[in-house]
Amino acid sequence: MPKITFIGAGSLVFTRQLCSDLLLTPALQESTITLMDIDGGRLGQAKEIVQALVDRQGLEARVEATQDRIEAVRQADYVVTTFQQGGLDAYELDISIPQTYGVEQCVGDTLGPGGVFRSLRTIPVLLDLCAEMDEHAPDALLLNYVNPMAANCWAVAAGSGRPHVGLCHSVQGTSEMLARWIDVPYEEISFLCAGINHQAFFLEFRRGKVDVYPSIWAAIDNPEVYGEEPVRIDMMKHFGYFVTESSGHCSEYLPYFRKNADMVNDELVPKFSDERNDWYDFGRTGGYLRHCRKRLADFTSGYNEIVCADIPSERSHEYGSYIMEAIETNVPVRINGNVPNNGLIYNLPAGCCVEAPCLIDANGVQPTAVGVLPTQLAALNRTNINVQELIVEAALLGDTEAVHHAVMLDPLTGAVCTLDQIRAMVDEMLDAQAQWLPQFN
Repeated sequence: MPKITFIGAGSLVFTRQLCSDLLLTPALQESTITLMDIDGGRLGQAKEIVQALVDRQGLEARVEATQDRIEAVRQADYVVTTFQQGGLDAYELDISIPQTYGVEQCVGDTLGPGGVFRSLRTIPVLLDLCAEMDEHAPDALLLNYVNPMAANCWAVAAGSGRPHVGLCHSVQGTSEMLARWIDVPYEEISFLCAGINHQAFFLEFRRGKVDVYPSIWAAIDNPEVYGEEPVRIDMMKHFGYFVTESSGHCSEYLPYFRKNADMVNDELVPKFSDERNDWYDFGRTGGYLRHCRKRLADFTSGYNEIVCADIPSERSHEYGSYIMEAIETNVPVRINGNVPNNGLIYNLPAGCCVEAPCLIDANGVQPTAVGVLPTQLAALNRTNINVQELIVEAALLGDTEAVHHAVMLDPLTGAVCTLDQIRAMVDEMLDAQAQWLPQFN
């Protein structure tokens, strides 16, 4: 049975979900699950949670916990990354410093100043991990869940060359949502989706052989539907296709929606239809940071209830367990994975990280060629890829000037700040986050 290692197992809710998926997969039910985190307290809680899943189902899986990353990686077959370098302390700086310069980020983990610095903190850890895998688990597959997905995976490819795939749930979640909007059973839906992570587009959406995109166009005229996803629907109306990431996220990757705080609070947020929803605040600056703090507080206060919570009866739509099952059993599965653009999307730069359909079986991750994206969609992707390329250059070369250039080319930041303001902001962030940025010391 395989050894499956989690780096960043202190991400407790996500660890419980992913491990529950593994334990609901017959081919993986006798695996060794190795949990690693630098926070001993959170690590102990993670082990207790996962061991409870094993015990309550009467399974033979073995659960280990260690703070030693090399021991965690040693002889692993799969290494799953879920860590957040710098934790909420660093994340607070990602949001608060740019806000003083007028950059209003609601998530700040993919693009923008927050995404740039999150990746700069993360890439050195990923590359150290890859070197340890080369020595102690040379045949292991790296499954990366850490954002910003595209820049991190690009750096892994350029800096280590290790086999890897970046995993997200935006394709699954969005396709399920679209099927609900048009009242079609999800199991009857097929689609083609491609682009970059958090900005991939549904190029085809079908029920059997029937194109149901006209039904999506009809659905978005419904005010209740519009109130769920106003930014994404506006983008579809103007660019012709539906994008994978949520309205809050989506608004950060573009120059159109968040030019100042008044625009966010007076124009963007009121478009969301239900103020009672916890996510109504999501579009405001720091919305996801507040959500993370609340989730941590809820977890701390409700820990015993979480340990004893009902065991899921079905796997989630996260791809991780399906990938491992396909490799172990040689029964193929299709996913949308984040992989190097080696001839997959012709009008995006070679070598960048794209999100594209992949076939998984005992041969591993096998991306499939998409061809050419509609010109306007490729152009939108390239505005984000420009930033990602400079993040990777900065991280691999330790070049602070490349950090400045990355933020200067960010679509949202460029819509808000002058060049001098951007330089001052980046300098302030480099200084404030120096403890997590060893490549620049």
